[in-house]
Amino acid sequence: MTDEPIETQEQEVGGSMPFLQHLEELRWRLFKSLIAIVVMSLVAFYFAEHLIGFIKIPFGDTNKLYNIQVTGTFYAYLKVSLFAGIIAALPIVFYQLWAFISPGLYKREKAVILPMVAISTILFLVGAGFCFKVVLPISFRFLMGFAGEYIENIITIGSYIDFVGLLMLAFGAGFQMPVIAYFLGKLGIITPSFLGKGRRYAIPILLIVGAIITPPDIFTQVLLAAPLYLLYEISIIVVRVTQRKKAEEAASGAD
Repeated sequence: MTDEPIETQEQEVGGSMPFLQHLEELRWRLFKSLIAIVVMSLVAFYFAEHLIGFIKIPFGDTNKLYNIQVTGTFYAYLKVSLFAGIIAALPIVFYQLWAFISPGLYKREKAVILPMVAISTILFLVGAGFCFKVVLPISFRFLMGFAGEYIENIITIGSYIDFVGLLMLAFGAGFQMPVIAYFLGKLGIITPSFLGKGRRYAIPILLIVGAIITPPDIFTQVLLAAPLYLLYEISIIVVRVTQRKKAEEAASGAD
């Protein structure tokens, strides 16, 4: 049996892709993702009024949203359609991302592209759902409570959609941590020991991340940092399993 590792034998022929070809490939992947978002947003625009009624659920039935501009309602429809379009197009966007990465993968590793697309989409929806069901109601009660008896809260529809949409996207993106850890572990950039030693720094870093991408209140920051730390621990397990399989494959290839 040849001493050449199995992974090297299975790697597809073609060599490294020239830099300009990489850029062209990236451009087309981004273009396809953008087209998917635009198409999904146009479809979502037809249901914009229903979408606004849905995202208003965490705000409560007794609280009202206001429009103070002539074009305010139209732009609100555009915003909610865009956010819905991004979420609806996630499977296509994630597929384009993994397809762009795939030339650098081995043949058997390319078989995980579709499962990774599904996992990435599910994790994003779990993060956005957690934000919608848990974080947003708590944030609204906390932030609106500052008004007191001398201030009346008048929340415009545009600012509300921006707040809800960006926060849900932030939580969805944050829940991609295990997927990123898997990919970096495959490349050998991170190891379980590296992540284990980083536990002491993980909590303050996650709190800082929470402070950057969430409203300026400690409750929202903690509500983001807590699941992110859990995902950090899951990421350690993911990288450990990935490294173990990589070592086993290397050992079997050397036999």
